[in-house]
Amino acid sequence: DSPEIKEEVLRKDDRFLTLLKDVYVESRDPPAQVKDRGDEHLPSKQQEKRLTKLGHLEALDVKKVPKGKISLVEALTLLNNHKLQPQIWTAEKIAAEYSLELKEVNSLLEFFIPFTVLEFPKETKKALTGHKPKQLT
Repeated sequence: DSPEIKEEVLRKDDRFLTLLKDVYVESRDPPAQVKDRGDEHLPSKQQEKRLTKLGHLEALDVKKVPKGKISLVEALTLLNNHKLQPQIWTAEKIAAEYSLELKEVNSLLEFFIPFTVLEFPKETKKALTGHKPKQLT
């Protein structure tokens, strides 16, 4: 805060400036070293892909997926097929059809269930609309 210190900081010293002009810095990057780690996994080739099995929903989804994976539309389709016809669409058939692991298909069928749409009969709808709603006061 003192003015003497501020003045000393802002003052340029000609001796130091001439010494600074003589300084030359040269920078070089070290040679690149290839790290040889056995624990790192680098992809050696491109992942193998398969065409999706979408049928009439083809425009809604991707065209190719890596083997061992399924698209969203395929997942919904196979879950719905299994729900409607479990004796035909078994876990083994789904695994073979979509190039999946059997344990992954079993987990998929166990933990993911498609929604069911229920429609109320028309007479129930009439009964509900015939009821006079209470007015709030």
